[in-house]
Amino acid sequence: MFAPLRAAAPVLTPAAAPIIAAEGLTKTFDVLPVLRGLTLHIAHGEFLALLGANGSGKSTLLRMLAGLSQPNSGVIRVGGWQLPREAAQVRAQIGLVSHKLLLYESLTARENLRFFGRLYNLSAARLNAQIDTLLKRVGLARRADDVVRTFSRGMAQRLSIARALLHDPSILLLDEPYTGLDQEAAAMLDALLGEAHAEGRTILMITHEIERAARLPSRVAILARGVLAFDCAAAEIPDAAWLAARYTEVTSLIAAR
Repeated sequence: MFAPLRAAAPVLTPAAAPIIAAEGLTKTFDVLPVLRGLTLHIAHGEFLALLGANGSGKSTLLRMLAGLSQPNSGVIRVGGWQLPREAAQVRAQIGLVSHKLLLYESLTARENLRFFGRLYNLSAARLNAQIDTLLKRVGLARRADDVVRTFSRGMAQRLSIARALLHDPSILLLDEPYTGLDQEAAAMLDALLGEAHAEGRTILMITHEIERAARLPSRVAILARGVLAFDCAAAEIPDAAWLAARYTEVTSLIAAR
C-alpha cells in the first residue's frame, strides 16, 4: 500500500533562499474560497507558529506543504523541490503531525514505528535505536508493546509525534500538536520542539494556543480570510496578552485564552 520513501538531498539553493516557499496559493472548495493568493516564505531553521480562526485555511495550507493536497493555482517549493511534481522527495524531508494520527490501531507502538521506519529505508540497527530513543522521549517506553487501540488520545498523539521524528526530518509540520495532551505531555512537547529548533530544524506549527505561540517560536503569523494578515518576529511580541489583542483585531474574533 505504501511505497518506500527514499531520502534525497535537497536541490542546492542560495543560503538566503527560503526552505519553504509558497507563492500566490489559491484554493476553493466548490465555490468557497479558502486561500486567496497566499504567499508565505519560511527560512531555514525558522520556527513559525501560525494562528487563525477555524476555517481560515491553516490546515489546508499545511496539507499542501506536505504534498497531500494541491492548490488551484500557485507554486510551492519545499527544500528546493517543487510540489506536486516532486512530492516523494518532499515527503522524505518532512515529519508531519496532522489531525489524523496516521497510526495502525491493531499494531503496538513499537510495531507502528518499525513499519513507518521501513518506509524510509532506515537500517535495522538505526531504526531500533531510534524507536527506543523516541519512545522514551515521548514517555511511552513502558507501553511500547501495547496495541494502539488501548491508548488514550493523548498517548496516541505522543506516538504520532514520535512517528514524525523517526526519520530525523529537516522540516516539521505540526497541526494542533497539543490536542489531547495533558500538562505533563504538553511540557514534554515544549521541550521536544525547543530541542528541534535548537538543532536547526525548520518548524511550522498550527495552533490556537496563544500563550505558546508567544513563547516558543521565532516568528508568529495570523491567517485570516485566506491571506496572511499578520506576520511578526517573536522578539517583537512583548507577551501573550499583546498577541491575543492583535489576534482579536485581525480576525474580529475573541481569541481563546
